Amino acid sequence: MDNLFANLLWRQMWHALRNANTPLPTFTLNGQQALSSAYPVSELAATSIALAAQAVNELTGNPRPIAVDIRLASRWFHSTFHPFRRAMPPSWDPFAGDYATRDGWIRLHTNAPHHRAAMESVLGRHSNRQSLAATVSRQAKQALEEAIITAGGCAAQMRTLAEWQQHPQGQSVAREALIDQSLTPEAAVPRWRLPTARPLLGVRVLDLTRIIAGPVATRFLAGLGADVLRIDPPSWEEPTLEEEITPGKRCARLDLKSATGRSQFEALLAQADVLVHGYRADALTLLGYDAERRQKLAPGLIDVSLNAWGWNGPWRNRRGFDSLVQMGCGIAARGREWKMSDAPVPLPVQALDHATGYLMAAAVLEGMRQRLARHTGFIARLSLARTACLLTDHPYPDAIQPHGLGPAPAADELEQLEITPWGCGYRLRPPVSLPGTPLLWSRGPSPLGSAAPGWLY
Repeated sequence: MDNLFANLLWRQMWHALRNANTPLPTFTLNGQQALSSAYPVSELAATSIALAAQAVNELTGNPRPIAVDIRLASRWFHSTFHPFRRAMPPSWDPFAGDYATRDGWIRLHTNAPHHRAAMESVLGRHSNRQSLAATVSRQAKQALEEAIITAGGCAAQMRTLAEWQQHPQGQSVAREALIDQSLTPEAAVPRWRLPTARPLLGVRVLDLTRIIAGPVATRFLAGLGADVLRIDPPSWEEPTLEEEITPGKRCARLDLKSATGRSQFEALLAQADVLVHGYRADALTLLGYDAERRQKLAPGLIDVSLNAWGWNGPWRNRRGFDSLVQMGCGIAARGREWKMSDAPVPLPVQALDHATGYLMAAAVLEGMRQRLARHTGFIARLSLARTACLLTDHPYPDAIQPHGLGPAPAADELEQLEITPWGCGYRLRPPVSLPGTPLLWSRGPSPLGSAAPGWLY
């Protein structure tokens, strides 16, 4: 692999998953095209997907080398599904986005109704974006960020990388591991068959994740044959993402604040092999399901979790999304300089989400390997902010100016038309070649709440 940035990222990812004393495996990186960015986003895409694929080989003992197409990996970080003769619903709420304040820039995240309501409780209700922008322009960015967060909303002012590195949360995140791992007490040896063609056949994955990193992780696991059961609260909706991130999964609803919902959840968890969750740091603890309780309910559980802003520091329980972390961690400010723009310039894709998703999938597979080897349970914790550090540590030199991918050729898509509850479309070809282990999804995407909360077998 002769790509300098891919090599740097690959080495750090591998040592985060295993350790510095484990020989560094190699993989073939095909293609040259790169997403247009100040950072090596295409290399991040290729290496994070390669890490998940290599973790499959480590679990099954498959010695055959893997190959990743950097162009397809880049496209998978944007969208894998192309609807046929119909438009997808808008990805963003009309009021979401970047706004100029009187002393800088701020990003408002209003896609969820309750987050929009929190923003409106601070800034008032507006009939259009221009009216909101006029109100924001009179605000101080720091005070506005704090007011919206306090109201239960989501916002992030644009910080430079230097400002983030001096911030208490930035300093806390920098001290965290990319994939923080720990073992739990001894448990019975699981009865996983691990066939090379479908390594996760019969493995039960309880998915408590939402937009976007966690669902990417469990989509990958479903592609390896896992029985993935996604659980959402009664009122949660993701109308723009269901076709994208639910292939191979069944989607149910439970209210974890009700006695019936808690009872059902505990029964499901007791029979699960893997739990993947994306709640804020203390959210499950406040519901009565801290890490110790989860392991007690399911001894030997592979427990992999995601947080936006890191697991320590003053923001450990702050709401966050990829676009907000890019604003807060210096990425959008660096993009602004690189593009010589007046406004923030984020990454061309939500790369923190997608990369962290594949790192989470790799952590699940590594946890399974450790459970088989050590007869223990396994806990891993990751965050979008820590993945951001991985990227910001390796900016492109100014001399490198990637031109982007251009239009997607039809050959990038699978030949067969995919039928979903919303219509038809084409799915991108998988970006990774894993000899003997194809990525295949046993069922198409499904609407949230369309399945009963139970295991298939």
